[in-house]
Amino acid sequence: MTSSRADRRRAPPRGQRGRCAGRDLRQGGRKRRGGRTAVGWRRENYVTGGRMTSSRADRRRAPPRGQRGRCAGRDLRQGGRKRRGGRTAVGWRRRRKRKLRRRRRGGSRAEGGRCPPWSRGGSRSRRECAGRGCGLRQSGPRGAAAGPRGTAGETRAERRARSSRNRMNQGDSNPAAVPHAAEDVQGDGRWMSQHNRFVSDCKDKEPDVLFVGDSMVQLLQQYEIWRELFSPLHALNFGIDGDTTGHVLWRLKNGELENIKPKVIVVWVGTNNHGNTAEEVAGGIEAIVRLINTQQPQAKVIVLGLLPRGEKPNPLRQKNAKVNHLLKASLPKLPNVQLLDVDAGFVHSDGTISYHDMFDFLHLTGGGYAKICKPLHELIMQLLEETPEEKRAALA
Repeated sequence: MTSSRADRRRAPPRGQRGRCAGRDLRQGGRKRRGGRTAVGWRRENYVTGGRMTSSRADRRRAPPRGQRGRCAGRDLRQGGRKRRGGRTAVGWRRRRKRKLRRRRRGGSRAEGGRCPPWSRGGSRSRRECAGRGCGLRQSGPRGAAAGPRGTAGETRAERRARSSRNRMNQGDSNPAAVPHAAEDVQGDGRWMSQHNRFVSDCKDKEPDVLFVGDSMVQLLQQYEIWRELFSPLHALNFGIDGDTTGHVLWRLKNGELENIKPKVIVVWVGTNNHGNTAEEVAGGIEAIVRLINTQQPQAKVIVLGLLPRGEKPNPLRQKNAKVNHLLKASLPKLPNVQLLDVDAGFVHSDGTISYHDMFDFLHLTGGGYAKICKPLHELIMQLLEETPEEKRAALA
């Protein structure tokens, strides 16, 4: 059905149905198609939302051909397409959303935003992008290889080298020598509670021997050999399971060396530094010794070597052996420190470790501690004997 009197005048006559619509319109005839005129049928093909499209922009918003009777919004949600002048019916909406997002972000990457899409192609785009110093993809057409990101001209390897130089400038070149508290993964605060107990023990007790380290030190207190050999020496045990060199450094810097004057300090830590190399672990142990020399200059330090671990040969055994080798070369350069190699034949001739010495192939049994503690006790007793110079210094 024609919508206006002017349209009825332009409709083609009934007898000229086989001719083209343009010719019918020029001759002023009508053409019936299922009760509708030819002009109305063509006009309804461009109707969107109940009105006739009259411009190119309206024709872009027209629904796809397969869904002419449905609303435009539903067509867009369903992802329908209709080609008009090389563009899809939904493309105009996507392009507008992109433009709004660019406006909200605003500016180049150097100013905190991102470069607009036109900066990724063409010679003019590359010049302008380089002029702003954003250092983003200064590539040619779409699909070309992307350039470096971040600072202009800087590759990923150069960024790594720059961050490493920054850490070295800040004195943090060795992550194993950086003091930090242990993360409370389980959420019960046990690590910090143990540290607070150690700090309170420093205020209430006067130890002659202090043990500091990880679970290898902590479990020693659970066996009878501790009560036989070390309790008579007024020893304190400051061991926490899972500790690394960085954790021990943090504890010693935060109260565990205050209000006490021990004569001997035993350090046994390093086997839990899984994220560090052998050189870094050795450097972390050296940092602990230097801190003790600074805060407790009268104390003599004994560093226990790392034990082999695992039932069969594995990379961690090789790493611990390398740490011991590095400590043998570096610790003699530091004052008041001795290295005690406590690997008392735990590795058998076939390369295995017995569960009679290490019940989980890491922590020692009572028999395993007996092999270590006897030579350690002898060394402690030698260091506790005061020389004549020390006696004069104590009396003065």
